[in-house]
Amino acid sequence: MRFLCIGEPLAYPGLNIMYAKVEDLLAYPDIHLFDFLIISEGDGTLRRVVKALRHKGVTAKYILNPTGSFNVISKLHRTPKASTILHTLALGNPVQTHTQPYYSLNDEVFLFSAGNMGDLQHIFLAETLRFGRLRNGMAKYLLSILFLLPFHLLMTPLMLLSPERFFIFTPASFITKFGNFYGKVNMIDIKLGSTYNHIELDGDIVTIQEENLHIEPAGSIEIVTG
Repeated sequence: MRFLCIGEPLAYPGLNIMYAKVEDLLAYPDIHLFDFLIISEGDGTLRRVVKALRHKGVTAKYILNPTGSFNVISKLHRTPKASTILHTLALGNPVQTHTQPYYSLNDEVFLFSAGNMGDLQHIFLAETLRFGRLRNGMAKYLLSILFLLPFHLLMTPLMLLSPERFFIFTPASFITKFGNFYGKVNMIDIKLGSTYNHIELDGDIVTIQEENLHIEPAGSIEIVTG
């Protein structure tokens, strides 16, 4: 078995785990030969890895070692600790996986969240607060919710009706569509008001230099769950 860890280095006795940065993946030799990719950070790192490898024919299973702030994908799939999974593999035992779909937004990808409504302002303010004692943990996100609460109460109803605003959150798939909120993604076309836009994707803020957005299912990955 071949392992590649992406994000923070990770080691386990008896297993040869290679290490790479996200920005080095496209040039990494024989990336398609790895059996497991260990994501040793949060949702944003997982999203960037999926984006980098989506056209590379990689079939490796993903082991999550969540060290981010939210770790939504890990919580959705109830993944055990990475050390528990690596122990199982070191003993030569099989592991179980769950399928996680991902979606394309023009040239970008996301796994569960995308939008330019309150989610964008929330992430931006939380990242602004990422310093000192607020650098790690949930406190910066809780503070940003409190600071933005009047804005959310006033603007969210208006944004839900605006053709230039949208929010996608697939864990709420029981809500197919409510205004410009989507719990399910089929094919969505959105025309924005300019050709330079900030969009939140799985907790990352990315810049889209296009006025028209096309969003649709793009593929899936296998998450190791036990």
